[in-house]
Amino acid sequence: MKIKPITIKLVLMNFLEFAVWGAYLTSLGRYLGNIGLGSQIKWFFAMQGIVSIFMPTLMGIVADRKIEAQKVLSLCHGIAGAAMIGAGFYCMNAGGGVAFAPLFILYSISVAFFMPTIAIANSVAYNALGKEGMDPVVAFPPIRVFGTVGFICSMLLTNFLKIGGVAMQDSYTQLFSSGILSLVLCGYALSMPACPVNKSSGKQSFADAFGLKAFSLFKDGQFAIFFIFSMLLGASLQVTNGYANTFLGSFASDPALADTFAVKNSNALIAISQASETLCILLIPFCMKKFGIKKVMLIAMFAWVFRFGFFGLGNPAMPGVLLFVLSCIVYGVAFDFFNISGSLYVEQNTTTDIRSSAQGVFMLMTNGLGATIGTLAAGAVVDACDVFNTPANWASAWYIFAGYAFVVGVLFMILFKDPQKQKAAA
Repeated sequence: MKIKPITIKLVLMNFLEFAVWGAYLTSLGRYLGNIGLGSQIKWFFAMQGIVSIFMPTLMGIVADRKIEAQKVLSLCHGIAGAAMIGAGFYCMNAGGGVAFAPLFILYSISVAFFMPTIAIANSVAYNALGKEGMDPVVAFPPIRVFGTVGFICSMLLTNFLKIGGVAMQDSYTQLFSSGILSLVLCGYALSMPACPVNKSSGKQSFADAFGLKAFSLFKDGQFAIFFIFSMLLGASLQVTNGYANTFLGSFASDPALADTFAVKNSNALIAISQASETLCILLIPFCMKKFGIKKVMLIAMFAWVFRFGFFGLGNPAMPGVLLFVLSCIVYGVAFDFFNISGSLYVEQNTTTDIRSSAQGVFMLMTNGLGATIGTLAAGAVVDACDVFNTPANWASAWYIFAGYAFVVGVLFMILFKDPQKQKAAA
Protein backbone atom coordinates (compact mmCIF):
# COMPACT_ATOMS: atom_id res chain seq x y z
CA MET A 1 0.00 0.00 0.00
CA LYS A 2 1.32 3.41 -0.96
CA ILE A 3 2.16 5.70 1.95
CA LYS A 4 0.72 9.18 1.59
CA PRO A 5 3.09 12.17 1.96
CA ILE A 6 1.03 13.52 4.86
CA THR A 7 1.71 10.33 6.80
CA ILE A 8 5.47 10.89 6.52
CA LYS A 9 5.09 14.53 7.58
CA LEU A 10 3.05 13.55 10.62
CA VAL A 11 5.53 10.80 11.52
CA LEU A 12 8.34 13.37 11.68
CA MET A 13 6.19 15.81 13.65
CA ASN A 14 5.40 13.16 16.27
CA PHE A 15 9.03 12.02 16.39
CA LEU A 16 10.20 15.55 17.21
CA GLU A 17 7.31 16.24 19.60
CA PHE A 18 8.26 13.45 21.96
CA ALA A 19 12.02 13.64 21.38
CA VAL A 20 11.81 17.07 23.03
CA TRP A 21 10.31 15.47 26.14
CA GLY A 22 12.46 12.33 26.17
CA ALA A 23 15.65 14.38 26.31
CA TYR A 24 15.09 15.16 30.00
CA LEU A 25 11.87 13.70 31.41
CA THR A 26 13.26 10.46 32.86
CA SER A 27 16.74 11.79 33.67
CA LEU A 28 16.07 15.21 35.17
CA GLY A 29 15.52 13.75 38.65
CA ARG A 30 18.94 12.09 38.52
CA TYR A 31 20.62 15.38 37.53
CA LEU A 32 18.78 17.30 40.25
CA GLY A 33 19.93 14.73 42.80
CA ASN A 34 23.52 15.16 41.62
CA ILE A 35 23.45 18.93 42.23
CA GLY A 36 21.86 18.69 45.66
CA LEU A 37 18.27 19.40 44.65
CA GLY A 38 16.92 15.89 45.25
CA SER A 39 14.35 17.13 47.74
CA GLN A 40 12.99 19.49 45.06
CA ILE A 41 12.37 16.81 42.42
CA LYS A 42 8.66 16.73 43.22
CA TRP A 43 8.27 20.44 42.44
CA PHE A 44 9.89 20.17 38.99
CA PHE A 45 7.54 17.35 38.04
CA ALA A 46 4.55 18.88 39.78
CA MET A 47 5.09 22.02 37.70
CA GLN A 48 4.35 20.02 34.55
CA GLY A 49 0.99 19.25 36.10
CA ILE A 50 0.37 22.74 37.44
CA VAL A 51 0.82 24.41 34.05
CA SER A 52 -1.27 21.67 32.44
CA ILE A 53 -4.21 22.76 34.58
CA PHE A 54 -4.65 25.85 32.42
CA MET A 55 -2.16 26.03 29.54
CA PRO A 56 -3.49 23.19 27.31
CA THR A 57 -7.02 24.52 27.67
CA LEU A 58 -5.92 28.11 27.03
CA MET A 59 -3.86 27.20 23.98
CA GLY A 60 -6.67 24.91 22.78
CA ILE A 61 -9.04 27.89 22.95
CA VAL A 62 -6.57 29.98 20.95
CA ALA A 63 -6.28 27.19 18.37
CA ASP A 64 -10.07 26.78 18.14
CA ARG A 65 -10.98 30.49 18.09
CA LYS A 66 -8.05 32.72 17.14
CA ILE A 67 -4.96 31.21 15.47
CA GLU A 68 -4.57 28.12 13.31
CA ALA A 69 -3.48 25.15 15.44
CA GLN A 70 -0.27 24.47 13.51
CA LYS A 71 0.83 28.08 14.14
CA VAL A 72 0.02 27.78 17.85
CA LEU A 73 2.11 24.59 17.90
CA SER A 74 5.02 26.49 16.35
CA LEU A 75 4.72 29.42 18.76
CA CYS A 76 4.61 27.20 21.84
CA HIS A 77 7.69 25.23 20.80
CA GLY A 78 9.60 28.41 20.04
CA ILE A 79 9.06 29.79 23.55
CA ALA A 80 9.57 26.39 25.23
CA GLY A 81 12.82 25.76 23.39
CA ALA A 82 14.26 29.20 24.13
CA ALA A 83 13.48 28.89 27.86
CA MET A 84 14.94 25.38 28.12
CA ILE A 85 18.16 26.49 26.42
CA GLY A 86 18.23 29.41 28.85
CA ALA A 87 18.01 26.92 31.74
CA GLY A 88 20.93 25.01 30.25
CA PHE A 89 23.05 28.16 30.01
CA TYR A 90 22.22 29.06 33.61
CA CYS A 91 23.34 25.65 34.89
CA MET A 92 26.49 25.76 32.78
CA ASN A 93 27.48 29.18 34.12
CA ALA A 94 26.50 28.38 37.71
CA GLY A 95 28.82 25.38 37.86
CA GLY A 96 28.52 23.70 41.24
CA GLY A 97 26.34 26.48 42.66
CA VAL A 98 23.03 25.91 40.86
CA ALA A 99 20.24 27.56 42.85
CA PHE A 100 16.69 26.25 42.86
CA ALA A 101 14.82 29.47 41.98
CA PRO A 102 16.53 30.56 38.69
CA LEU A 103 16.56 27.03 37.27
CA PHE A 104 12.98 26.38 38.35
CA ILE A 105 11.68 29.62 36.80
CA LEU A 106 13.28 28.97 33.39
CA TYR A 107 12.21 25.33 33.47
CA SER A 108 8.65 26.33 34.40
CA ILE A 109 8.37 28.73 31.46
CA SER A 110 9.54 25.98 29.13
CA VAL A 111 7.12 23.31 30.34
CA ALA A 112 4.27 25.84 30.47
CA PHE A 113 4.50 26.17 26.69
CA PHE A 114 5.53 22.58 25.97
CA MET A 115 2.67 20.78 27.73
CA PRO A 116 -0.09 22.25 25.48
CA THR A 117 1.73 21.01 22.38
CA ILE A 118 0.87 17.37 23.09
CA ALA A 119 -2.86 17.97 22.66
CA ILE A 120 -2.38 20.53 19.87
CA ALA A 121 -0.15 18.13 17.93
CA ASN A 122 -2.97 15.55 18.16
CA SER A 123 -5.46 18.08 16.78
CA VAL A 124 -3.09 19.02 13.95
CA ALA A 125 -2.68 15.34 13.08
CA TYR A 126 -6.40 14.57 13.21
CA ASN A 127 -7.12 17.57 10.97
CA ALA A 128 -4.48 16.53 8.45
CA LEU A 129 -5.73 12.95 8.33
CA GLY A 130 -9.32 14.11 7.95
CA LYS A 131 -8.40 16.29 4.97
CA GLU A 132 -6.92 13.21 3.32
CA GLY A 133 -10.07 11.19 3.99
CA MET A 134 -8.29 8.90 6.45
CA ASP A 135 -9.84 7.44 9.61
CA PRO A 136 -7.89 8.75 12.66
CA VAL A 137 -8.76 5.63 14.73
CA VAL A 138 -6.95 3.47 12.18
CA ALA A 139 -4.34 5.88 10.78
CA PHE A 140 -3.19 7.79 13.89
CA PRO A 141 -1.85 5.03 16.20
CA PRO A 142 0.86 3.84 13.75
CA ILE A 143 1.89 7.48 13.29
CA ARG A 144 1.93 8.08 17.04
CA VAL A 145 4.31 5.13 17.41
CA PHE A 146 7.06 7.31 15.97
CA GLY A 147 6.50 9.80 18.78
CA THR A 148 7.55 7.04 21.15
CA VAL A 149 10.48 6.19 18.88
CA GLY A 150 11.57 9.82 19.16
CA PHE A 151 11.26 9.65 22.95
CA ILE A 152 13.39 6.48 23.04
CA CYS A 153 16.07 7.94 20.77
CA SER A 154 16.33 10.99 23.03
CA MET A 155 16.50 8.82 26.16
CA LEU A 156 19.26 6.65 24.73
CA LEU A 157 21.20 9.69 23.55
CA THR A 158 20.92 11.15 27.05
CA ASN A 159 22.03 7.85 28.60
CA PHE A 160 25.02 7.00 26.45
CA LEU A 161 26.36 10.30 25.08
CA LYS A 162 29.08 11.89 27.18
CA ILE A 163 30.01 15.55 26.84
CA GLY A 164 33.18 16.61 28.61
CA GLY A 165 33.44 13.11 30.03
CA VAL A 166 30.05 13.36 31.77
CA ALA A 167 26.99 11.40 30.66
CA MET A 168 24.12 13.67 29.64
CA GLN A 169 21.80 11.96 32.14
CA ASP A 170 24.06 13.33 34.90
CA SER A 171 24.46 16.78 33.34
CA TYR A 172 22.68 20.00 32.33
CA THR A 173 23.43 19.17 28.68
CA GLN A 174 20.11 17.30 28.55
CA LEU A 175 18.42 20.71 28.80
CA PHE A 176 20.25 21.96 25.72
CA SER A 177 19.26 18.84 23.80
CA SER A 178 15.58 19.33 24.58
CA GLY A 179 15.64 23.04 23.76
CA ILE A 180 17.31 22.59 20.39
CA LEU A 181 14.82 19.90 19.34
CA SER A 182 11.95 22.17 20.37
CA LEU A 183 13.25 24.98 18.15
CA VAL A 184 13.51 22.55 15.22
CA LEU A 185 9.84 21.63 15.67
CA CYS A 186 8.98 25.33 15.98
CA GLY A 187 9.97 25.73 12.32
CA TYR A 188 8.69 22.37 11.10
CA ALA A 189 5.18 22.84 12.53
CA LEU A 190 4.53 25.62 10.03
CA SER A 191 4.68 23.06 7.20
CA MET A 192 1.59 21.25 8.52
CA PRO A 193 -1.80 21.63 6.74
CA ALA A 194 -3.82 24.64 7.88
CA CYS A 195 -6.33 23.91 10.63
CA PRO A 196 -9.76 25.56 10.71
CA VAL A 197 -10.44 28.45 13.08
CA ASN A 198 -14.01 29.08 14.20
CA LYS A 199 -14.21 32.88 14.16
CA SER A 200 -17.96 33.37 14.50
CA SER A 201 -19.12 36.92 13.80
CA GLY A 202 -22.58 36.54 15.38
CA LYS A 203 -23.62 37.26 18.95
CA GLN A 204 -21.93 34.80 21.25
CA SER A 205 -22.29 33.72 24.84
CA PHE A 206 -19.36 34.13 27.24
CA ALA A 207 -18.59 30.40 26.96
CA ASP A 208 -18.59 30.53 23.15
CA ALA A 209 -16.50 33.69 23.00
CA PHE A 210 -13.76 32.24 25.21
CA GLY A 211 -13.93 28.68 23.95
CA LEU A 212 -15.18 27.35 27.28
CA LYS A 213 -17.95 25.33 25.69
CA ALA A 214 -15.85 22.19 26.05
CA PHE A 215 -16.44 22.31 29.81
CA SER A 216 -20.13 21.72 29.13
CA LEU A 217 -19.10 18.10 28.53
CA PHE A 218 -19.12 17.71 32.31
CA LYS A 219 -22.92 17.92 32.14
CA ASP A 220 -22.86 14.52 30.46
CA GLY A 221 -22.67 12.01 33.32
CA GLN A 222 -20.41 9.54 31.53
CA PHE A 223 -18.12 12.27 30.18
CA ALA A 224 -17.85 13.65 33.71
CA ILE A 225 -16.89 10.20 35.03
CA PHE A 226 -14.40 9.82 32.18
CA PHE A 227 -12.74 13.15 33.01
CA ILE A 228 -12.68 12.46 36.77
CA PHE A 229 -10.99 9.10 36.25
CA SER A 230 -8.63 10.73 33.75
CA MET A 231 -7.52 12.88 36.68
CA LEU A 232 -7.25 9.92 39.07
CA LEU A 233 -5.24 7.88 36.59
CA GLY A 234 -3.19 10.95 35.66
CA ALA A 235 -1.93 10.88 39.25
CA SER A 236 0.10 7.80 38.27
CA LEU A 237 1.72 9.30 35.17
CA GLN A 238 4.62 11.23 36.67
CA VAL A 239 5.46 8.92 39.58
CA THR A 240 7.99 6.79 37.70
CA ASN A 241 9.13 9.70 35.52
CA GLY A 242 10.11 11.58 38.65
CA TYR A 243 11.45 8.76 40.80
CA ALA A 244 12.30 5.62 38.79
CA ASN A 245 15.77 6.82 37.74
CA THR A 246 16.48 8.12 41.25
CA PHE A 247 15.27 4.79 42.68
CA LEU A 248 17.54 2.77 40.43
CA GLY A 249 20.46 5.06 41.23
CA SER A 250 19.93 4.48 44.96
CA PHE A 251 21.28 0.93 44.59
CA ALA A 252 24.70 2.46 43.93
CA SER A 253 25.11 2.70 47.71
CA ASP A 254 25.37 -1.10 47.77
CA PRO A 255 28.86 -2.13 46.52
CA ALA A 256 27.49 -5.46 45.29
CA LEU A 257 24.99 -3.70 43.01
CA ALA A 258 26.75 -0.44 42.10
CA ASP A 259 28.21 -1.74 38.83
CA THR A 260 25.10 -3.50 37.53
CA PHE A 261 23.63 -2.38 34.21
CA ALA A 262 20.39 -1.22 35.82
CA VAL A 263 22.27 1.20 38.07
CA LYS A 264 24.89 2.52 35.65
CA ASN A 265 22.52 2.72 32.66
CA SER A 266 19.19 3.35 34.35
CA ASN A 267 17.91 5.63 31.58
CA ALA A 268 18.56 2.90 29.01
CA LEU A 269 16.70 0.36 31.16
CA ILE A 270 13.75 2.72 31.53
CA ALA A 271 13.75 3.15 27.74
CA ILE A 272 12.30 -0.37 27.56
CA SER A 273 9.09 1.29 28.79
CA GLN A 274 8.95 3.43 25.67
CA ALA A 275 9.90 0.50 23.43
CA SER A 276 6.89 -1.29 24.88
CA GLU A 277 4.79 1.75 23.99
CA THR A 278 5.61 1.38 20.30
CA LEU A 279 4.12 -2.12 20.26
CA CYS A 280 1.15 -1.27 22.45
CA ILE A 281 0.13 1.70 20.31
CA LEU A 282 -0.17 -0.66 17.34
CA LEU A 283 -2.50 -2.88 19.38
CA ILE A 284 -4.94 -0.05 20.16
CA PRO A 285 -7.09 -0.22 16.97
CA PHE A 286 -7.50 -4.00 17.40
CA CYS A 287 -8.18 -3.79 21.14
CA MET A 288 -10.69 -0.94 20.80
CA LYS A 289 -12.67 -2.88 18.22
CA LYS A 290 -12.36 -6.17 20.10
CA PHE A 291 -12.92 -5.03 23.69
CA GLY A 292 -14.36 -1.50 23.53
CA ILE A 293 -13.17 1.68 25.22
CA LYS A 294 -14.09 0.67 28.79
CA LYS A 295 -12.16 -2.59 28.80
CA VAL A 296 -9.16 -0.97 27.12
CA MET A 297 -9.08 1.69 29.84
CA LEU A 298 -9.47 -0.94 32.56
CA ILE A 299 -6.53 -2.87 31.15
CA ALA A 300 -4.48 0.33 31.41
CA MET A 301 -5.51 0.95 35.02
CA PHE A 302 -4.61 -2.51 36.25
CA ALA A 303 -1.35 -2.38 34.28
CA TRP A 304 -0.31 0.47 36.59
CA VAL A 305 -0.68 -1.95 39.53
CA PHE A 306 1.93 -4.23 37.95
CA ARG A 307 4.10 -1.29 36.89
CA PHE A 308 4.53 -0.16 40.49
CA GLY A 309 4.40 -3.61 42.07
CA PHE A 310 7.27 -4.99 39.98
CA PHE A 311 9.44 -2.02 40.98
CA GLY A 312 8.77 -2.82 44.62
CA LEU A 313 9.65 -6.51 44.20
CA GLY A 314 12.72 -6.15 41.97
CA ASN A 315 16.42 -5.37 42.40
CA PRO A 316 19.30 -4.75 39.95
CA ALA A 317 20.84 -8.25 40.32
CA MET A 318 19.65 -11.35 38.50
CA PRO A 319 16.91 -12.51 38.63
CA GLY A 320 15.43 -9.44 40.36
CA VAL A 321 16.28 -7.18 37.44
CA LEU A 322 13.84 -9.15 35.30
CA LEU A 323 11.03 -7.68 37.42
CA PHE A 324 12.28 -4.21 36.49
CA VAL A 325 12.16 -5.29 32.84
CA LEU A 326 8.60 -6.58 33.30
CA SER A 327 7.64 -3.28 34.92
CA CYS A 328 8.94 -1.44 31.86
CA ILE A 329 7.08 -3.78 29.50
CA VAL A 330 3.68 -3.29 31.18
CA TYR A 331 4.24 0.48 31.14
CA GLY A 332 3.41 0.51 27.44
CA VAL A 333 -0.05 -0.86 28.22
CA ALA A 334 -0.50 1.37 31.27
CA PHE A 335 0.36 4.58 29.42
CA ASP A 336 -0.91 4.08 25.88
CA PHE A 337 -4.12 2.19 26.48
CA PHE A 338 -5.50 5.13 28.43
CA ASN A 339 -3.80 8.18 26.92
CA ILE A 340 -4.22 7.34 23.25
CA SER A 341 -7.59 5.64 23.65
CA GLY A 342 -8.80 8.52 25.82
CA SER A 343 -7.75 11.04 23.17
CA LEU A 344 -9.61 9.06 20.52
CA TYR A 345 -12.66 8.85 22.80
CA VAL A 346 -12.70 12.65 23.02
CA GLU A 347 -12.19 12.94 19.25
CA GLN A 348 -15.13 10.64 18.50
CA ASN A 349 -17.56 12.15 21.00
CA THR A 350 -17.12 15.91 20.48
CA THR A 351 -18.07 18.33 17.71
CA THR A 352 -15.49 20.04 15.52
CA ASP A 353 -16.03 23.50 17.06
CA ILE A 354 -14.75 22.38 20.49
CA ARG A 355 -12.43 19.53 19.54
CA SER A 356 -9.11 21.24 20.35
CA SER A 357 -10.60 22.67 23.55
CA ALA A 358 -11.91 19.25 24.56
CA GLN A 359 -8.47 17.70 23.99
CA GLY A 360 -7.15 20.49 26.20
CA VAL A 361 -9.61 19.57 28.95
CA PHE A 362 -8.50 15.93 28.71
CA MET A 363 -4.89 17.10 29.08
CA LEU A 364 -5.92 19.33 31.98
CA MET A 365 -7.39 16.39 33.87
CA THR A 366 -4.58 13.89 33.16
CA ASN A 367 -1.36 15.89 32.89
CA GLY A 368 -2.75 18.86 34.83
CA LEU A 369 -4.77 18.19 37.96
CA GLY A 370 -3.98 14.49 38.03
CA ALA A 371 -0.23 14.80 37.53
CA THR A 372 0.03 17.68 40.00
CA ILE A 373 -1.86 15.91 42.76
CA GLY A 374 -0.12 12.63 42.00
CA THR A 375 3.39 14.08 41.96
CA LEU A 376 2.97 15.98 45.21
CA ALA A 377 1.29 12.97 46.84
CA ALA A 378 4.09 10.70 45.58
CA GLY A 379 6.63 13.15 47.00
CA ALA A 380 4.85 12.99 50.34
CA VAL A 381 4.92 9.18 50.24
CA VAL A 382 8.60 9.14 49.33
CA ASP A 383 9.39 11.61 52.14
CA ALA A 384 7.29 9.63 54.64
CA CYS A 385 9.16 6.45 53.70
CA ASP A 386 12.45 8.33 54.17
CA VAL A 387 13.90 6.63 51.09
CA PHE A 388 16.87 8.98 50.69
CA ASN A 389 18.18 8.00 54.12
CA THR A 390 16.90 4.41 54.06
CA PRO A 391 16.91 3.15 50.44
CA ALA A 392 15.39 -0.18 51.51
CA ASN A 393 12.12 1.68 52.11
CA TRP A 394 11.63 2.28 48.36
CA ALA A 395 9.70 -1.00 48.18
CA SER A 396 7.06 0.27 50.60
CA ALA A 397 6.56 3.40 48.49
CA TRP A 398 6.04 1.35 45.32
CA TYR A 399 3.49 -0.90 47.05
CA ILE A 400 1.51 2.15 48.18
CA PHE A 401 1.40 3.42 44.59
CA ALA A 402 0.29 -0.04 43.38
CA GLY A 403 -2.53 -0.14 45.93
CA TYR A 404 -3.78 3.26 44.79
CA ALA A 405 -3.89 2.16 41.13
CA PHE A 406 -5.82 -0.97 42.09
CA VAL A 407 -8.52 0.99 43.92
CA VAL A 408 -8.91 3.41 40.98
CA GLY A 409 -9.31 0.49 38.57
CA VAL A 410 -12.01 -1.18 40.66
CA LEU A 411 -14.00 2.06 41.01
CA PHE A 412 -13.79 2.76 37.26
CA MET A 413 -15.03 -0.75 36.50
CA ILE A 414 -18.09 -0.12 38.66
CA LEU A 415 -18.95 3.47 37.66
CA PHE A 416 -18.08 3.92 33.95
CA LYS A 417 -20.52 2.50 31.40
CA ASP A 418 -19.29 1.16 28.09
CA PRO A 419 -20.33 3.75 25.43
CA GLN A 420 -20.67 1.08 22.74
CA LYS A 421 -23.21 -0.80 24.85
CA GLN A 422 -25.06 2.44 25.60
CA LYS A 423 -25.34 3.24 21.87
CA ALA A 424 -26.48 -0.28 21.11
CA ALA A 425 -29.15 -0.07 23.81
CA ALA A 426 -30.34 3.27 22.45
